[in-house]
Amino acid sequence: MSDIRKHKRINDILLGRFERPALQWLAAHMPAWVTPDILTGVGVFGALVITAGYALTNLNPGFLWLASLGFVINWFGDSLDGTLARYRKIERPLYGFFIDHTVDAANEMIIFLGLGFSPYVRFDLACLALIGYLMLSVLVYIRTCVKGEFVISYSGLGPTEVRVLAILANALIFFVGNPPLTIATLTLTVYDWLVIIVITILATIFVASTFNQARELARVDS
Repeated sequence: MSDIRKHKRINDILLGRFERPALQWLAAHMPAWVTPDILTGVGVFGALVITAGYALTNLNPGFLWLASLGFVINWFGDSLDGTLARYRKIERPLYGFFIDHTVDAANEMIIFLGLGFSPYVRFDLACLALIGYLMLSVLVYIRTCVKGEFVISYSGLGPTEVRVLAILANALIFFVGNPPLTIATLTLTVYDWLVIIVITILATIFVASTFNQARELARVDS
């Protein structure tokens, strides 16, 4: 098993060329009193704002913008906490890995359940998307243990891209509504179909990555 303190981060996301310089700039300009733990808390607060926004859309669709703001807040806290620790050279590899990723799992649950509480997505589909995201997260953690590689992105897609897609979906639904759409005799809303696409992508990545990783490890152990 690999030493978790020496794992290699692989984060080849599509938006990386913009995100990495932005995070470095933010880390360099953070006040001294802002700590990585505070930023982790900001990420949790963002997840709660997302849930509140989606739930409140039962009263007014304008709260989709609150949910989108929550994604920005969540990105700020979740993406910057580790960057700040590395910038200040105050990393705590074991504590940081444990807290960061247990909190991530909680945030994922809060966000997807919040989406399911909205009038736009069926609760069962939101739960399936949550299951897919958590399964992919488990795969990432297992790979970190056996290979020492913490792979954040797959095919250029990572948490940042997921947040951007969610914000775009919120804007789309706010401006054009959420009409029913029939595909192959199955009638669901537009947002339901968007979530099904996400579920399909997550499942495909999980199956393909598991197969490829198992084949590679079989060669190592042979």
